[in-house]
Amino acid sequence: MLRSTSRTIRLAKNVIKPTIIRSSRLNQFRSVAQLAHFKTPPNLTNEPVKNFSFNDTKDWDLLRASITKFTDSDQPLQIPLVINGEKIYKDKTLNQVNPAKHSQVLAEVSQASPKEIQLAIDSTKKAKKEWAQTSWVDRAAIFLKAADLISTKYRYDMLAATMLGQGKNVYQAEIDCVAELADFFRYNVKYAEEMYGVQPISTAPGVWNRVEYRPLEGFVYAVSPFNFTAIAGNLVGAPALLGNTVVWKPSATAALSNYLLLTILEEAGLPKGVINFIPGDPVEVTDIVVNDPEFSALHFTGSTDVFRQLYSKINTNVANGRYKDFPRIVGETGGKNFHLIHSSSSLNHAVLSTLRGAFEYQGQKCSATSRLYVPESLWPEFSENLNNQMSQITIGNCTENLHAFMGPVIHEASFNKVKDAIEEAKADPQLEVIAGGEFDKSTGYFIQPTLVRTDDPNHDFMKREFFGPLLTAYVYPDAEYESIMDSIDSVTKYGLTGSVFARDRKAIQLATDKLRYAAGNYYICDKSTGATVGAQPFGGSRTSGTNDKAGFGSLLSRFVSMRSIKENFYEIADFKYPSNIS
Repeated sequence: MLRSTSRTIRLAKNVIKPTIIRSSRLNQFRSVAQLAHFKTPPNLTNEPVKNFSFNDTKDWDLLRASITKFTDSDQPLQIPLVINGEKIYKDKTLNQVNPAKHSQVLAEVSQASPKEIQLAIDSTKKAKKEWAQTSWVDRAAIFLKAADLISTKYRYDMLAATMLGQGKNVYQAEIDCVAELADFFRYNVKYAEEMYGVQPISTAPGVWNRVEYRPLEGFVYAVSPFNFTAIAGNLVGAPALLGNTVVWKPSATAALSNYLLLTILEEAGLPKGVINFIPGDPVEVTDIVVNDPEFSALHFTGSTDVFRQLYSKINTNVANGRYKDFPRIVGETGGKNFHLIHSSSSLNHAVLSTLRGAFEYQGQKCSATSRLYVPESLWPEFSENLNNQMSQITIGNCTENLHAFMGPVIHEASFNKVKDAIEEAKADPQLEVIAGGEFDKSTGYFIQPTLVRTDDPNHDFMKREFFGPLLTAYVYPDAEYESIMDSIDSVTKYGLTGSVFARDRKAIQLATDKLRYAAGNYYICDKSTGATVGAQPFGGSRTSGTNDKAGFGSLLSRFVSMRSIKENFYEIADFKYPSNIS
């Protein structure tokens, strides 16, 4: 429960009747040896996304009620550290504000000192043995129950916290903190079940071979971003499901929704010390955590530069022999994602897909479209159509104007970064601002969706990640469709997402072959964003990350350490083999 200095906020005041827990058969099976008898429910599907159409009055009313619960007091909420299940409120706090109304302080977030950071590490070690020995099905039950709590009892509270704190509109929040988050928890159970079920053969007489999927020997450090509540849930949930214990450093600008998520996990039965919630100075927390000899894994989503720094610190400690083990490093970082338009494409579909890919959630997705390649023959109509559609985008405080398409960028530093880039574009003779280009931070951190054109396919704007509503287009001669792919592939250091739009199958095949390593998630006639758990495993390589594919079973293998066990039931009577007997 979120606590205020002057009040207690009762979350989930508007309770929806919970669905039947999908884990109803779990308690029948108490050990991994009985795993063959436990199966993920056969009707497992992705959580449906509520449309929040104009006529969905009940949904709108419940959402408004939840928003009010977070905003109806002059006193901001107090968010503690959570160490070994105990809430610790500190005098030193950091304000989380509403980025759409930065005068509104949503929460005062306690900040960990070195003492508490070490306590959190110690708590993971203390909780590890019991949690690792907890039956797999009992661990699974916690996350399955949490998924149902998120999608029923706490649905509107999660939406309100994510919309207020992270500047999302209702549909973007619904996709993120409800549907995708519930999907991560449910599908990870399915993938863990499948992984545990993969066992070696035992063909020799009197021999039983098996594999134990042990949790890592130490603890996991999870560093989560501001832009997706679901990502935060997966960063801590995936390793914890497999028996690991976690030190979690949430983003300062997502503490509200992340703390609510932790309270839901606790309600679902998460034991003390399994996940320790440590808001604090990122450098200070990281330095203490990664210098511990029992640090076993980094699970990270954030900027490429920060990931490089963490990677370097860990590698230095590996070289110095500090760790008991070689830590696993799992990271998803930045992107400079492309839309390649072919002359045969459906123009209107490509335009609308590009608008969504570039400007949904203000371009604050690592998969957001930020490079656009359009053939000369289509450019006049394409740019006019895109400009017209962009002019219809509504921008505002999405918790007051519930039907707004775009909200604010997350904080002043992000605002300044994109603002400076737009001003740079206005002054650069190689760039032309086609649409947008306005910004205002007087009330919230608002930036108009902005389209820039360049005549140089190697311009810095085709390389640099802005993480905001700024799209740069290059117009190529139709005959250079194949050669422009060389630039798409090589101009940036990233390799996260990308899309090709064409009706000509040969054009699609050509792009698919030539851009094989340009994107870890590659889309044909669809926008570069919106990967669905279980359907499109997400992640990129190059400097976009380790490509371990969130939302797929391959990720889970990174948080287990296999032990092969051979048991022999026969006894030998002689040391000699047949070939030794004359």
